[in-house]
Amino acid sequence: MAEIKSNEVYTTAEAQELLKVSNSTIKRLLKQGLIRANKVGGQYRILGHELLALVSPEFDKGATTAYRRIKKTIQQRTRDW
Repeated sequence: MAEIKSNEVYTTAEAQELLKVSNSTIKRLLKQGLIRANKVGGQYRILGHELLALVSPEFDKGATTAYRRIKKTIQQRTRDW
């Protein structure tokens, strides 16, 4: 089984293979906004973080908490510049 890397960029076909879902399911998830993606050259590109958030909400909560903590630290350090 392949591992989903949070900073990796995946195509819809790769996401489909990783999540073990059909092409129509990936399209539906994109249309419903459950997976955020960017269109590049007419094709969707999905960040691994989005796939992990879909299959593992606990990972998403941990990543969001860490991001907010780092952001707050940077804001405090750059406030005096």
